[in-house]
Amino acid sequence: MALKLTPSSKRRTSVLLVGTFLLGAAGATFFDGRTTTPAYAQNLSEQVPQTASRNAPGFADIVDRVSPAVVSIQVKSHARRQLSSFEGTPFEHFFEEFSDRFGGNRERFGQQRRDRGRQFSMGQGSGFLISKDGYIVTNGHVVDGAEEVSVVLHNGDVLDAEVIGVDDRTDLALVKVKRDQDFPFVTFATHETRVGDWVMAVGNPFGLGGTVTAGIVSARGREIGAGPYDDFIQIDAPINRGNSGGPTFNLNGNVVGVNTAIYSPSGGSVGIGFAIPASIASNVVADLMDDGTVTRGWLGVQIQPITPEIAESLGRNDVVGALVTQPQSGSPADQAGLTAGDAILSVDGKKVDGPRDLARTISSRSPGDTVTLKIWRQGKAEDVDVKLGTLKADDGDNSERRMSRNEDRGASDVLGMTLAPTEDVGIDGPGLAVVEIDPEGAAAQAGIRVGDVILQAGGVNTADASDLENGIHTANREGRKNVLLKLQTGENTRFVALPVDEERS
Repeated sequence: MALKLTPSSKRRTSVLLVGTFLLGAAGATFFDGRTTTPAYAQNLSEQVPQTASRNAPGFADIVDRVSPAVVSIQVKSHARRQLSSFEGTPFEHFFEEFSDRFGGNRERFGQQRRDRGRQFSMGQGSGFLISKDGYIVTNGHVVDGAEEVSVVLHNGDVLDAEVIGVDDRTDLALVKVKRDQDFPFVTFATHETRVGDWVMAVGNPFGLGGTVTAGIVSARGREIGAGPYDDFIQIDAPINRGNSGGPTFNLNGNVVGVNTAIYSPSGGSVGIGFAIPASIASNVVADLMDDGTVTRGWLGVQIQPITPEIAESLGRNDVVGALVTQPQSGSPADQAGLTAGDAILSVDGKKVDGPRDLARTISSRSPGDTVTLKIWRQGKAEDVDVKLGTLKADDGDNSERRMSRNEDRGASDVLGMTLAPTEDVGIDGPGLAVVEIDPEGAAAQAGIRVGDVILQAGGVNTADASDLENGIHTANREGRKNVLLKLQTGENTRFVALPVDEERS
């Protein structure tokens, strides 16, 4: 933002006085007319040490070297991707903006055309060559639903392209072009970037042609709701319309990230951009190059974070790990004996920080691999070997069970909840249904809602309210501040640590 400076007479006088003082210091004038000239009164540019220029981040040589591998991707399509995974999140706006305007730009400058009676839109993004035989990496949303794809090379040549494969979970795609001569190409970095490293983004913003911007890595490991494997690099190099799918380079000319999204309240760059790190992109691209699909390991568990309250209820002092809420029937986890309430602490000795870390670690393994999980179960750690399966597409069934309000017999009040056996309120399966809740009570504060079903309290099944009360009393006797509840919400299960202090008073 430009600053408008309004000088005052006093401030102007102060500046002049300082200038006079500095002039006197730079070259003194005596009353008898003699003057002195300081030894350093010469061309100051010549005084800059050569080491300073060598250490400064100059990008010209890097740009000359890598630009021929950066391409513009033009797409003709009749379908527009709906990034529904961002609906209702703070990032819904900017991902729609990046997909529709910054990456795909499917309605370029509001213009559409009709072709043979069908409505098409033209899109534009960026990409980069990774092999001499014409493989190009870009974003999945750039080429999603494409009828025709063409690539504009650095020298202006236009080539038809084929979409080899798209990985929706990471929003990466691989396309291919052909010609008689070898293509220039770039390679992925083998070392992770660090916060503060200089980076350079190259792409085709606003359809202007090859453009370069520079900045630093602002953060790593950003989770922005894009998918289960979020691990974005945040950079402050300006990323604008048409940059989607383009590369971010380090000062060695290696690709450290694939530009994918920005955060912007206005639609323009505000210095918050996100790139898929090379460590993820290189593995996905290798799979796509092999057969056009990505194969991932599968454990088969529903998991949730471990909060301080849940950790306390499990008898642990830290919140690292992922809590198993339910192993899927017949899954590798189920066959290996994992149960609800187990906390997964590490995979093959590598610490698991949380659910997303576990998902990324398992997905990086191949189906058929056997991994050793360190779990926390009933107050002690133990190892479990699991042979991973193959991750398949989600069935997409997110329907929630609707519960009719019923205050029939058997209802009871515990910790601000009115509970009833599930059979009394028309719900299949065992447990206690939450039919009313005090919005100011401990249960509501812990995230329990009307419609939830309490399946267990302290690891014991809850057939009626007395089972819940026994779980609370057991936690009190053991000196715990929370009792661990296993809940069912719709089709999903989760754990909640419910404070039991109210029961002590």
